[in-house]
Amino acid sequence: MEKVLFYAMQGEKMCFQHILLNALDLSEAGLEVKIIFEGASVKLPSVLAEEGNKLYQRALDKGLIAGICLACSHALGVYEQNLATGLPMLDDMMGHAGMRPYTEQGYYVISM
Repeated sequence: MEKVLFYAMQGEKMCFQHILLNALDLSEAGLEVKIIFEGASVKLPSVLAEEGNKLYQRALDKGLIAGICLACSHALGVYEQNLATGLPMLDDMMGHAGMRPYTEQGYYVISM
């Protein structure tokens, strides 16, 4: 089975929508898919939840969201909002969400 990690860096909702579309499509095709919020994208989880974004909710329901970068959440002032989502706060790479745990498990990394 192929594995894909979407490492979201952009804070633009439209860009993240395409991550969600591709992640859901690949998951439905039988691939193992995970999404990490890193960089400016850490501002998006509460926005997507508040607006009731259906693609985001589908990704949550399917367990595709691996977590949110702890350091970037602090740096961008959204730590409390992200903590409230209940998603894991990832800090395995000097406080940030690293790719290595996934590459060691055979994931292909796509950063957008």
